[in-house]
Amino acid sequence: MGTEFQFMFEFGRELKRIFGGQGAWRPTRDGLAGGDAALLELLDLSLLRNEGRAADVAAGRISAKDKPQRRLEAAIVWREVARRSGDATTLRKAAAQAEAAAEAFDRNRRPDGWARARCEQAYCALLGAELFGDEGLNAAAEIAFREAREAARGGLAAPLAEVGLALIEGRRRMSLGDAQAARVTAARFAAPIAALKALTRRCSAAHLLIAEARTLRADLLAGWGARLKDADLLRMALDEAADVADGLDGAYEPLAHARAAALRGHILALIGEVDGDVEAILESVTRLADVLDDLSRDHSPLDWARIQATLGFSLQTLGEATCGERAYEQAVTCYERAGLVLAEAPTLALRAEASNGRALCLARAAELSGDLAVLDAAEAAFKIELSRRRAGADPVTWALAQVNLARIYEARLDITGKDRGERASAALALQAALDVFAEQGLRSFSLIAIEAMERLRLRVVPRDAV
Repeated sequence: MGTEFQFMFEFGRELKRIFGGQGAWRPTRDGLAGGDAALLELLDLSLLRNEGRAADVAAGRISAKDKPQRRLEAAIVWREVARRSGDATTLRKAAAQAEAAAEAFDRNRRPDGWARARCEQAYCALLGAELFGDEGLNAAAEIAFREAREAARGGLAAPLAEVGLALIEGRRRMSLGDAQAARVTAARFAAPIAALKALTRRCSAAHLLIAEARTLRADLLAGWGARLKDADLLRMALDEAADVADGLDGAYEPLAHARAAALRGHILALIGEVDGDVEAILESVTRLADVLDDLSRDHSPLDWARIQATLGFSLQTLGEATCGERAYEQAVTCYERAGLVLAEAPTLALRAEASNGRALCLARAAELSGDLAVLDAAEAAFKIELSRRRAGADPVTWALAQVNLARIYEARLDITGKDRGERASAALALQAALDVFAEQGLRSFSLIAIEAMERLRLRVVPRDAV
């Protein structure tokens, strides 16, 4: 009896800890989280959608108190749904709710509420740029962040705007800047992170916002380090990501922890690639597999797919470092698992990356084995996919299959050293894909096709007269 009583006491105390924040327990207003953004971490995607509907009901209720705040809460929930699903319609809904909240707050009467709503609009735009490769959304986000920073008098809005502006500047300068520029950009995050830390006692969401800001900074440093092949920048990024992951509780902050831990695994693969350190790559594979063991696909399908693709990249890097055919085969499996989720969101930039990685690994495995039968099977699979899909009905999927087919033709050129029409066939497939990507406005997809066309142009293969 004493054991049962102790269990019930601990269970009750745990519920209070989860739902009470830093104060006393209180029943939720609407939905499970009751407007507490920190509790959204615990909901799987299905429950999160229900939470969004409940937030919409709360915002639309005639008797609702502080309707602007209710609309802002709904926007936050729907943006998280979009972040986990990659659904463009949901992201537009989040942006619309944030816009409605800003209008209802009124900049002159409630400047802090207005600024926070503008920040939410900006983060919706940033998410759109990340998911769909639309660079124009970064410009819209920058304008909103600057307006929010000017209007804010206190609270979360000012530091959130500064984080967003630092991120946009870093991404813009990455293609041109050197290692010192990367360090200067990363230093811009210090002040807003410190401001968020000062708010943790009176705002339960600040803790997770700090973790997200630091993860963004680590990701930015990793991007610079990968572009410059700078091991020092990569190790700075690794230390940051590892510190964030170690400071989060995977049981109560599952997604923030998974995102930081997955980034740590990805950076280890980049370090291994730059240094030629196979041990770092193996550690990357192990850590990413551990993250996937703890993360349910139902909790966040898009995060799950992204980590599968990241594991695929690590295995692909291992294959390059060891010339191991088996690593490429495992990478293909990971990319295909990611594709199971990404097939439901055809315009996601991640889908192009995973599809391209899969085709590259298929080709490299065939090149290592010298087995043209592997290429024959891959070529047949892509042609079947093309025959089942019409360009007009699903243009992006059709175009991706064309890019993958072109990569198979490239691999055949490499293995045989002879051109029996493969170069022309690859060029034709890539041009067809590029036309679709340009028409759809998919810049990141277009770059993949353009790079492949450039490889073909520079390739010198004697024409086989037979």
